[in-house]
Amino acid sequence: MTPHTVEGYTESNLRAFVDRSRENLDVETLDLVQLHCPPTDAYYRPGIFAAMDDLAEEGRINAYGVSVEKVEQGLKAIEYPNVDTVQIIFNPFRQRPKELFFDEAARRNIGVIVRVPLASGLLTGNLGLDTKFAEDDHRNFNREGEAFDVGETFAGVPYDVGLRAVDELESYCPDRLSMAQLSLRWILDHSAVSTVIPGSTTPSHIKANGAASTADSLDKKTHQAIERVYNEHIHEYVHHQWWAYVCPITVMFSWTPHLSSTYWGSVPP
Repeated sequence: MTPHTVEGYTESNLRAFVDRSRENLDVETLDLVQLHCPPTDAYYRPGIFAAMDDLAEEGRINAYGVSVEKVEQGLKAIEYPNVDTVQIIFNPFRQRPKELFFDEAARRNIGVIVRVPLASGLLTGNLGLDTKFAEDDHRNFNREGEAFDVGETFAGVPYDVGLRAVDELESYCPDRLSMAQLSLRWILDHSAVSTVIPGSTTPSHIKANGAASTADSLDKKTHQAIERVYNEHIHEYVHHQWWAYVCPITVMFSWTPHLSSTYWGSVPP
């Protein structure tokens, strides 16, 4: 949708996007459709959500939700009674959702899908100051939000700050876990979280990420250490952001509780 404005969220457009996805996937009903990062104004237009309700009643979709940039957007979205899921950025470097949003999502039985769980690779512990990124990699061209919301790149954390914080976090990582698994397990230790969608580039990544879902929960000391590192290194850069830009429709049709490696991406309008 270019330009990506609230005016594009018409019933006819939404219906066309959904029907195109149904045709491409050769299914009658899409299990889950998410409006991916609508502009904030969209959350104050009930007609958009009524159109999604109609698509559900017609059997074109089974459930729908939204993907958000800001906590405010998530809180507003779940005021609509038929919103089933919210996809939101949450990781040891983006902790604000656990304060109010998680409580409200749990109270309303909303599925919480966590994206950017590894802060664009920062939380894998595999990046350094000398790491080179491809020209078309957003980690190269969007560090200051030049192309889209800066929170999508390194979770909005300045790169050098994030590297220092990861160095400290590594000292608290249990021997049984990698840094990536530590981050995923920390996320899954929050009961409001339904599933996590980490990016993976190899089968071994997928296997290691999946293992985090069956690993034992982190102990209290480790949770406290992660909280302290966040407060000392990260809080000042991100905690006040993305409260109140939140990318067209996301279709997901494989729901794996706790941790999902099946993410079918965006369907461009």
